[in-house]
Amino acid sequence: MPPTVYDILIIGGGVNGTGIARDAAGRGFSSCVAEMNDLASGTSSKATKLIHGGLRYLEYYEFRLVREALRERETLLRMAPHLVRPLRFVLPWRAGLRPAWLLRLGLFIYDHLGGRRDLPPTRTLDLAQDEAGAPLKTGFRKAFEYSDCWVDDARLVAMNARDAADRGARIATRCKVVRCATQDDLWRVTVEHSNERSHEEILARLIVNAAGPWVDVALAGPLAHRNPHHVRLVQGSHIVVRKLYDHDRCYFFQNPDGRIFFAIPYEDAFTLIGTTDRDYVGDPGAASIGEDEIAYLCRGASDYFARAIAPSDVVWSYSGVRPLYDDGASAAQEATRDYIIETERFGAAPLINIFGGKITTYRKLSEQIMTCIEAAIGRRGGAWTETSTLPGGDFAAGGRIGFENDLRSRYPFLTARTVARFARSYGTRALLFLRDARVASDLGADFGAGLTQAEVDYLVAQEWAQTPEDILWRRTKIGLHAPPETEASLRAYLETKRSQA
Repeated sequence: MPPTVYDILIIGGGVNGTGIARDAAGRGFSSCVAEMNDLASGTSSKATKLIHGGLRYLEYYEFRLVREALRERETLLRMAPHLVRPLRFVLPWRAGLRPAWLLRLGLFIYDHLGGRRDLPPTRTLDLAQDEAGAPLKTGFRKAFEYSDCWVDDARLVAMNARDAADRGARIATRCKVVRCATQDDLWRVTVEHSNERSHEEILARLIVNAAGPWVDVALAGPLAHRNPHHVRLVQGSHIVVRKLYDHDRCYFFQNPDGRIFFAIPYEDAFTLIGTTDRDYVGDPGAASIGEDEIAYLCRGASDYFARAIAPSDVVWSYSGVRPLYDDGASAAQEATRDYIIETERFGAAPLINIFGGKITTYRKLSEQIMTCIEAAIGRRGGAWTETSTLPGGDFAAGGRIGFENDLRSRYPFLTARTVARFARSYGTRALLFLRDARVASDLGADFGAGLTQAEVDYLVAQEWAQTPEDILWRRTKIGLHAPPETEASLRAYLETKRSQA
């Protein structure tokens, strides 16, 4: 049987790769996403999970990037109301660091740079009177409160992939590109399926290298590129501790070394603290938080919170590697967060490489990639994603809160926490596995913390989940809440399910 010929082969199943596949499919292009691990298993699930303009980028005069990101923040808030939600950020002024007037000026620019604003503007807080001051040390009096958004990053990737597949794209996980060669005006690509230990040949008119921190690895390896060094790998690590405060706002803190970090309400019972910034050398998949990073984040948080945070308080941590474009910046935190797109040809076969970028601007990046694709292999449908809705985000007039109320009414056996999780994680797609359940047992076995057989079956069938890690830490964050035996019982169930397939 001859190999399938696609218009586009996309290397990488992160937010850029799946976003491009979705946009391309909606315009009528055939595409295949080849992801060597799981969707969002790299940088796209290991960031601070913010949809934001990048307030601190103003210090480096990246006004175009901030303007684009602020506009995209509003677009994504409308496009994925189940996955993206607005948050207020409290920025305490600290004597000896950036002066208060400079912070206020930066926030004024931040409020107005993006044009249309669906979120409330900046205001000044008296921390002695506002509840945001309660968990902080008494020395902090003045703060500024501004708006940005939070996102379930791994689910954002999964829903882009789901929509792409629904429109005809092929999403191939555990599928590693091992060789790329040109044949006339086509790419002949050899991929390795790790689960079946088999190889497949794919033909494509164009390749998009969206491998994130592995972009140079793809260039040096399967693409045998003559100049494979374009990215600067920067490690960012986060820690999770038990909830430090009761209100629903986030904190934006300044460190004396000029860096910033966040403290964010996380998964109801926790606080997420991060991130660090340091150069990284080695396999991006092997990145892990160092003891020095844990100490750095604990020390920084302890400088602000009245309650000291120690390494022993950390219940979970994660570390990711950002593929920043190597602009020669002297320090990791100064390297540009903007993205660079390069198009070239191997004979008559085009290759598009993506260097850098951030989750907030993935949709806009996808549109720009489509412009490059159309210049290389022809135009089909026009741009469409700006006014689209991701799967699950098609709420009725009552929005997410109205949908939560509907779930409570239709499924009274669900706990309030589970209802909120379903609405925020799946949106209306939760109905695909809840169906006509009348009692909890209709959803099958409970693996712990409300994760049922019905939900697991849905994630396997509809969202490419294959392992306990895929389910417990990417498609959901049940791993933070579940008892120790959950992973083993889930693994046994998945293995039985595979053997019966």
